[in-house]
Amino acid sequence: MSFAMIKELAEKKDKNGNGYLDLTVIGSDKKEYPAKVWRFENNGQFSANDVVEIEYTVDNYKGKTQLTINTIKPAPEDMIKEFVPSSDYDGKAVFANLLSKVNAFKDSELKAIVSSIMTENRERLEVYPAAYRLHHAIVGGLMLHTASIVEMAEKTCQVYPNINRELLISGAILHDVAKTFEMETGKSGLCSGYTMGGELIGHLVKGAMYIDETAKKLGINSDKVILLEHMVLSHHGQPEFGSPVRPMFLEAEILSSLDALDATIFEINTATSKVEAGDFTDRQWALDNRKLYNHGLSSTEHKVNLGE
Repeated sequence: MSFAMIKELAEKKDKNGNGYLDLTVIGSDKKEYPAKVWRFENNGQFSANDVVEIEYTVDNYKGKTQLTINTIKPAPEDMIKEFVPSSDYDGKAVFANLLSKVNAFKDSELKAIVSSIMTENRERLEVYPAAYRLHHAIVGGLMLHTASIVEMAEKTCQVYPNINRELLISGAILHDVAKTFEMETGKSGLCSGYTMGGELIGHLVKGAMYIDETAKKLGINSDKVILLEHMVLSHHGQPEFGSPVRPMFLEAEILSSLDALDATIFEINTATSKVEAGDFTDRQWALDNRKLYNHGLSSTEHKVNLGE
């Protein structure tokens, strides 16, 4: 017996009209395999992202390995952790660390707005991925991405003391908060697609709406509300990347730059970790279709210092 995760599943019929399952499964070795379950009526028992316990034989079909699954049954729920890419950092602990930074703010208005939005969305923020397919598209990726930017922002403020630290940290924490509105997550905890609101509004606009709604609820009407909204709306940098406006003050520009930098670092680490030292990756369309070189002089593992 072995465990596998169903990546794709289709119910089909053979030439005799018997039902069978045509699958793509991810094995414990993290490789994908085509598989068949012959003479099987699914009746909704299994679906994509299910982890299953299987007994199988290995066949060769048209020169490729294929599994013939003889028995299949649901696996214990906690087995999904073995197959789903997840952050190495506990989302609850990362969230608590960020909230403690906010609660230490001297600016009472920024503290009230940010802490309120965080706590209202806490449950999903602690576990959500940060993307569908690109950077930090892992369970807990949203908190990892957010905390990475906050840590880089802290260091930037040490180099440039004229930066308003609390404004920058506030924007960093809120810039992707509406990803919890934008994305659907399935039983795997990964993004399975976009919500209707995600498609029609998106996380930049909805994030600004969160700020506006929260400020009104708290009775805050200062210019800092508009500054926060601008940071969220402009953090993708350019109209072709989804921002309705370009960054128009220092902290907004820094946030946009750090967001892009963290995403790029994650993409490069992920891509180069899949090839041996001295080899090039395939072309990475998310990075201007570049091949990347693993020079072997540093770790390709994505580790960050979250200041915990």
